Amino acid sequence: MTDFAARRTMMVDNQVRPSDVTKFPIIEAMLAVPREAFVPGAKREAAYVGENLDLGGGRVMLEARTLAKMLDALDIGPADLVLDIGCGLGYSTAVIARMAEAVVAVEEDATLAEQAQALLSAEGCDNAAVIAGALAAGSAKHGPYDAITIQGAAETVPQAILDQLKEGGRIGCLFMEGTLGVCRIGHKIDGRISWRFSFNASAPVLPGFEAARGFAL
Repeated sequence: MTDFAARRTMMVDNQVRPSDVTKFPIIEAMLAVPREAFVPGAKREAAYVGENLDLGGGRVMLEARTLAKMLDALDIGPADLVLDIGCGLGYSTAVIARMAEAVVAVEEDATLAEQAQALLSAEGCDNAAVIAGALAAGSAKHGPYDAITIQGAAETVPQAILDQLKEGGRIGCLFMEGTLGVCRIGHKIDGRISWRFSFNASAPVLPGFEAARGFAL
């Protein structure tokens, strides 16, 4: 029988801590949340591999290092309301739920959304709710949010998402620039988002987060 608790400890010790992530709430959450419970059943053995995990349909669960470093840069606190976009089966939401006051997760694949809510409920995450809807639309009726996380990459972030961030709030997003991916943290100041480089990482671009393509003959 696989000792997933031991693998979870190894993930934190070998993938998270060496990436300069030392905040206790992140370490505690990643040690507590069973990552293997939030992946497709056939992929449980691969849950703790140090790379993005394919969820099918061009979607991935971000590798632990990427998620941890994004959460570290966002500095999520116990009074924060967080929007988690593209939650997949809910792992990121479960981790954030242990750090924040409440999490609203958005997943446009209705089957994934339903499974995510069931898994979160099974894990006792009673401060998290999964909304089935377009990722690019977010969930304005539950906002505005202190922090927004995007569980995948973007070429551009829809204005509808940026509008849901509170003044003074933070947003974390991976931007794919060709084959190179960079995570940037945006701060909303005077209604505008100021983006700063955080670290390098990559992931597939989420639906609705593609840049507009110019017409070419």
